[in-house]
Order: sequence, then C-alpha cells, then structure tokens
Amino acid sequence: MQFEQLQKDMVAAMKARDKARKDSISALISAIKKVAIDEGCREDIKEELVDRVILKELKTVKEQLDSCPADRTDLLEEYQARYDVINGYAPSMMSAEEVKAFITEKFADVVASKNKGMIMKNVMPELKGKADGKVINEVVGELCK
Repeated sequence: MQFEQLQKDMVAAMKARDKARKDSISALISAIKKVAIDEGCREDIKEELVDRVILKELKTVKEQLDSCPADRTDLLEEYQARYDVINGYAPSMMSAEEVKAFITEKFADVVASKNKGMIMKNVMPELKGKADGKVINEVVGELCK
C-alpha cells in the first residue's frame, strides 16, 4: 500500500463526511508516520513499512474486538468499523498451501535437516509481512514430522 494513496483516501472520506472511515485512516496514517520517524525515514516512507504498520494495527483492532464486552454494542460497532476499514488496506496473506510450496521450493536443503528452529530462522525473514506467523509455524511443524 502506498502512503500517498492512504492520504488521498482520507481526503475523500473527509469530503464524503464519512467520520468512521476518516478516523480509521487517520489513525493508520499517524501510526505510519510515528514508525517512520522512529526508523529515521520520515521523508521517504517505503511500501514495506506501510504494510507492516497496517498489519500491526489490524492485529491491535482485532484484539480490541475480541476483548470488548458483548454488552458494549457501541464499542463493538466502532471496533468492527475500524477493523473493516483497516482490513481493506491490509496486504493479502499467503495461504498454508502457498507457504508450504514456497518453503519446499526455496529451502529444501534446510527442510531436510528437520530442525524446526533452523527452518524458522531461515524462512521468517523471507515471508515476513507476506504470511501469518501462525500459518508459517504450523506448516514448518508439519514439514518437521
């Protein structure tokens, strides 16, 4: 996701007077800017950084949604709306089959060792942001059997 596209979408949400969407995108932009400043790339915000922050924010909102009491319908609606907006910007994740094919193709020599820690150490940098860590862990666990 391009940072500029997020900014354009926020302006469009403001013009449409869509407060929930504007607030969600604004929170995303703020989080991205904060991480960019922390990493020292304030002027040139990379697509990888944007995707990483979007996934982190998506996870945070999912946790809020899961931990919210059922009787607080107002909060549940707000969290669900925010989750839906952020999920629309999240990069698509690889499925378990795609992860398995990727690992067996690129890391066949490491998989042959059946050392789960070694496989994870080699695979995670390649798949970070492309696949969910839980899915990768499950696939590696299957391959080590």
